[in-house]
Amino acid sequence: METYSVQFANWIWGTPLLILLMGGGLYFLIYSRFLPFKYFLHAVNVLRGKYDDPNDPGQINHYEALSTALAATVGMGNISGVAVAITIGGPGAIFWMWVSAFVGMATKFFTCTLAILYRGKDSAGEIQGGPMYFITEGLGKGWKPLAIMFSIFGLIGCLPIFQANQLTQALQDILFIPNGIKGTQVQYGILHFNTTDLYIGIAILVFVSLVIFGGIKRIGKVAGKMVPLMVVVYFISVIGILLINVTEIPQYLGMIFSNAFTAENYNFTADNFNGDPIFGGMLGGLIILAARRAAFSNEAGIGTAPMAHGAAKTKEPVREGLVAMLGPFIDTIVVCTLTALAILITGVWQTTDNNGVSLTAKAFEAAIPGVGHYILMICILIFSITSLFSYSYYGSKCLGYLIGAERQHYYNYFYVSTIIFGSISSLATIINIIDSAFALMAIPTMIGALLLSPRVKKASNDYFKRLKE
Repeated sequence: METYSVQFANWIWGTPLLILLMGGGLYFLIYSRFLPFKYFLHAVNVLRGKYDDPNDPGQINHYEALSTALAATVGMGNISGVAVAITIGGPGAIFWMWVSAFVGMATKFFTCTLAILYRGKDSAGEIQGGPMYFITEGLGKGWKPLAIMFSIFGLIGCLPIFQANQLTQALQDILFIPNGIKGTQVQYGILHFNTTDLYIGIAILVFVSLVIFGGIKRIGKVAGKMVPLMVVVYFISVIGILLINVTEIPQYLGMIFSNAFTAENYNFTADNFNGDPIFGGMLGGLIILAARRAAFSNEAGIGTAPMAHGAAKTKEPVREGLVAMLGPFIDTIVVCTLTALAILITGVWQTTDNNGVSLTAKAFEAAIPGVGHYILMICILIFSITSLFSYSYYGSKCLGYLIGAERQHYYNYFYVSTIIFGSISSLATIINIIDSAFALMAIPTMIGALLLSPRVKKASNDYFKRLKE
């Protein structure tokens, strides 16, 4: 299974998808005349609630919408995904993650503006947003196959298996194994797992179930409280590590830039290399790797965030698009960069075979001996659990679109049951399953957004004209 998942993920994340995601984002950035950056401070004011109206249509406010979206994106992709990128692509991978994030800000603006501009109603009459709705409402019923494609693969892409896998690994590496709790190995069919992994998976399943069956309003409230805490704790921890090694920061920032075009320090193998001659062999592999990890980190262009932002209480589509564009900045430019510098300056990326969350844990322990990995453990618990909450909402909306809102709650039962699979499976299998699903979600999302981009431009011109007046 692992071999097939790797082969398919490498195939689907080829040159055409890279052009669609990064090329499409660059088009949005230029077409909008760099609008996301010009109105950055206005976006912050909208987020602060300056323009909130409780009587506007929707289910949650701007802040809760961004918190729900960030709860899904500021998660294990920032701790584990960055480590995977550095392990395979070296420091240069981070530069291309930055590039993906900057164009991703424009992509988020367009897709999340569309999520409000073309909100639809589900079978229960509830207002909903997301790629499946803006495709059918904006482009017409003839484009419904694209909306169905997004929803089907959204059922897979929104599964909690990556978060469960890395949370389990972190608990094993930081708490259980050092204290002599190792469990026993079990072979069951094609699965080979540790009994401790199974028990951790069951515990995660129970905890997550208590929250997600409460719906988007409960998720929004919980995420609104946990996301700021998780970002602050992680931010302070990593800043502390960087201050301890402050003299080395310029060296590694320079390495990020210099390695970005030479593909030095890479660790490409037959399984993870998918470079293309059109991009220059190894450099092409580096760019595609970074695009995959950036998409996993900030999901710009994938289409999940428009579902959260589509539930926001607002009559102004452009206003929600501006709030949404803050996501990739917070997620990749700030949080992923902090993680990357912590891994690089401690040197663990060159001295250990660890990957994913285990590598980040090594970096924290090397910088703050004795307590570093425990601090990271607290951050991981909050990061992964909040991600688990948000993705359940996304997946249920996809199922609701396919078979009716009155039956969408069935997704949550399937969702929590896969937590066990995620906890006991290998990282390589899990990450390639999610990467493949994300790629197949991005195709309809980006096609719909590109075709509807003139309408976003028109709405933006109207909004900013009224704002000035």
